[in-house]
Amino acid sequence: MQEEAKSSAWFRFSGADPSPASGIRSALSTIGIRLDPLEESVPRAHGILCFSEFDDALLNMVRGIRRNGSGRVLALATSASVLSSSSTYRLLSAGVSDVLSWHNPGTVARQIRARLARWSAIDEMAQSAASKGLLVGESRAWLTLVRAIVEAAHFTGAPVLLMGESGTGKELLAQLIHRFDGRTSEGRTSHRELVTVDCSTIVPELSGSELFGHERGAFTHAVNARDGAFALADGGTLFLDEVGELPPALQAQLLRAVQEKKYKRVGGNVWQTTDFRLVCATNRDLAALVEQGRFRLDLYHRIAGWVFQTVPLRDHREDILSLATHFLRAIWSSDAVPEFDSFVREYLLSRQYPGNVRELKNLVERALLFAQNSHLSVTHLPPELSSPLPTVLKMSGLMPATSDGKSLNELVA
Repeated sequence: MQEEAKSSAWFRFSGADPSPASGIRSALSTIGIRLDPLEESVPRAHGILCFSEFDDALLNMVRGIRRNGSGRVLALATSASVLSSSSTYRLLSAGVSDVLSWHNPGTVARQIRARLARWSAIDEMAQSAASKGLLVGESRAWLTLVRAIVEAAHFTGAPVLLMGESGTGKELLAQLIHRFDGRTSEGRTSHRELVTVDCSTIVPELSGSELFGHERGAFTHAVNARDGAFALADGGTLFLDEVGELPPALQAQLLRAVQEKKYKRVGGNVWQTTDFRLVCATNRDLAALVEQGRFRLDLYHRIAGWVFQTVPLRDHREDILSLATHFLRAIWSSDAVPEFDSFVREYLLSRQYPGNVRELKNLVERALLFAQNSHLSVTHLPPELSSPLPTVLKMSGLMPATSDGKSLNELVA
């Protein structure tokens, strides 16, 4: 049953002459790929878009499928002559995950089966209990990011750089990478705890000890030897949070250790070896810092094996209510979790959230301080909150339509 699911996909043809599609369907079915028609609702399943002509209609079809569905799309040309480097690039830009041509049926059919199986394995990991315990969201933007990170974590050993605004879940994504690291999940190394270093709080004078450890007597008060982050992360994951805040001197120290996985303890003469998965995160524009000479280019290339841009909450508003409910359940002590009334839901969906998910969580936590019954209403929101709350209050009847909002604190206190 599981193998059947891994070898299934929707199939759709685009072009004037559908005859080549019949042979392709037959060849794919022969090696165990079950092909279903593409439903109008565009399911979450992955699929194959076969085409004999490249034109704007094909690109619009891809965009429509990606806009209405969350599954991956494999674009399959009926012959190599249909494809060019330009058309391949435009298909990828429109949203397909891969582009192949039916130039060698046996080989290409096996490649398609391998891709479908890999995508299915990624989905299973992303939707597993471990993933759901960390991450909440069903929007296309969020699922696309999670799938890409799971794939990089499980199928490669390259370092990962997470870039994005504060509060977009970079630390949780680092935990996701740690959980699905192919080395640890396959048991090739001991699965140790994720070791986190906040680069914004490192004291330069103690940075060597913090990262590399020290020997007994290396400096005043060093009464015992101590392991640093590089030793503690051996066999696991080293997460350098706010890596863009590292001072230049510490960047130079870090470069050799990251590149060669070797270091010396402070006060020691013996080279120590370590093996870890490196994950870095920053809300800074590292490329701009490199241009300004404030971040080493060679270090950037060492930490940016995979680069992922996290998604601000305003770009996946579909997940706001699910996230808010998740925070409610995590905080509320009883089984009867309060519900949001319609006006609170509208308010939550209309906020701009410059602080992203962290701001939403804080808002829910503070609203619960005012809640005393089975639902959360507008009057449970913190008093100092402003626009667009007055609009919501007008709609709820708690504030006259002619009010300018000056009585807001009185209404919600």
